[in-house]
Amino acid sequence: MTTAPTVVDALALASAVVDDLVVATARDTHRAVAHRVHGLVRRGVGPAAAPAEVLHRGIAATVYGAVGLSFRGAGHGLARLGEAGVGPALEAGPRGRFVNAAVNGLIGEEIRRERPRLAIEMGVRHEGRDVPLTPGDVARAFPGATDRIVVFVHGLCENEAYWNRHRDRLGSTYGETLARRGWTPVYLRVNTGLPLRENGVVLASLVQRLVDAWPTEVRRIALVGHSLGGLVLRASSAVVADGDGPAAWTHLVSDVVTLGTPHLGSWFAVGADRASRTLARAPEVAAFGRIIDRQAPGIHDLIEGLAHDVPPLPHARYRLVSATLTRSARHPLAQAVGDLLVTPRSAVGRDRRGTDLFPGAEVLHLGRADHFGLLNHPEVHTALARWLA
Repeated sequence: MTTAPTVVDALALASAVVDDLVVATARDTHRAVAHRVHGLVRRGVGPAAAPAEVLHRGIAATVYGAVGLSFRGAGHGLARLGEAGVGPALEAGPRGRFVNAAVNGLIGEEIRRERPRLAIEMGVRHEGRDVPLTPGDVARAFPGATDRIVVFVHGLCENEAYWNRHRDRLGSTYGETLARRGWTPVYLRVNTGLPLRENGVVLASLVQRLVDAWPTEVRRIALVGHSLGGLVLRASSAVVADGDGPAAWTHLVSDVVTLGTPHLGSWFAVGADRASRTLARAPEVAAFGRIIDRQAPGIHDLIEGLAHDVPPLPHARYRLVSATLTRSARHPLAQAVGDLLVTPRSAVGRDRRGTDLFPGAEVLHLGRADHFGLLNHPEVHTALARWLA
C-alpha cells in the first residue's frame, strides 16, 4: 500500500529540480557561451588557443558533474527515506498542501509519471482531506446535505483553500453565502497540471459518483470555476451522457459560473510559449527556453482555451465574470492584460473576429480587481445570491 507523501518526498523532488533545471541550465549556458568565446579566440590566435580551451572544458565538466552528482545522490537518498515514510506528512498542513498543489500545477504530468507518490488525484475535499465517495462517508462529511449542490473548482496551481481568500476581511466565502440560501457547497481539488480534457473526463465521473452517493435526491447542480477551473468544468460537462452513464449528472446542472476563465486562452500563456520558442533559437539562452517549455499540459492548454468544439449545456444558464486592473474594461491596459492573466474578451468568450462561445450569457465585469481577487469579491457574492436564488 502506497503511503502518503511526506516533506522528505518534496525535498527529494527539490533536489532533482535543482539538478535538472538549475545545474543543467547553468552548465548548458556556460558551455554555449564558452564555445562562442573560444571560437572567437581560435580565429585570432589559431591552434595556440586549443590547450586553454581543452583545460577550460575539462574543469567545467568536472565541476558541473560533481555538483550534479551530489544533488542526484541526495535526491535518491531522500526518495528512499520518503518511501519508508520518514518525515511529517506533506498534506498535514496548509503550507504543505499549498506547495503540493503549486508543484503539481507546474509539472503535474511529469510528477505523475516519475513521482506518483506526490501526484494529486482529483477528489472531493472536506477539512483538508479527501472524502471517499461512499454513501456513509459522504453523509458524514455533509450532515446537512440539501437537494442543491454547488461545486467549486479552483484554478491553476491552486487548491480548495484558495476559496477562503480574504475571508477574514469579508467575513464569508462564496460557499458560505450560498449555504445560507439552501445550497450545499462541495469543494474539489484538481491536479491542474494534467491535460484539460483528461481532467474533464475524470471530473464527469467524480460528480456522477458524488450524486449517486448523496444523502438525498439531487435536484439541482451549480458549477463555479475560477480561472482554469472554469475550463475543467466546461470539459467535464461536454462528456456525452448515455442514460445513466458518467455524464448523466449534467442534466441537473442549472447554472455555470466562471470567474476569470480564459475561454479563448491566456495572453500570459501565449507569451510564455512565444518566449520559449524565441530563446530556443540562441544556444546561449536555449536552456532557459527549455525551462519555460517544461510547463505542464494544463498550462499549455491555456494557450488556446476551449473553443466551439466544447459547446455550453443548452439547458444551463452561463454567468461569466471578468476583471480588469483598470476601472473600465475598454481601457487599453485592460484590453492588453485584463486582470493580469486573462483579458476581458477571453473571460467572456468573445473576440473581435465575432467569436461568441456563450450566446445569451450574463456578463459581470469587475473594475480595479486582479485575477485572484475574483476568488472572494463582494460583487460576486451579491451576483451569486441573485443567480442561484
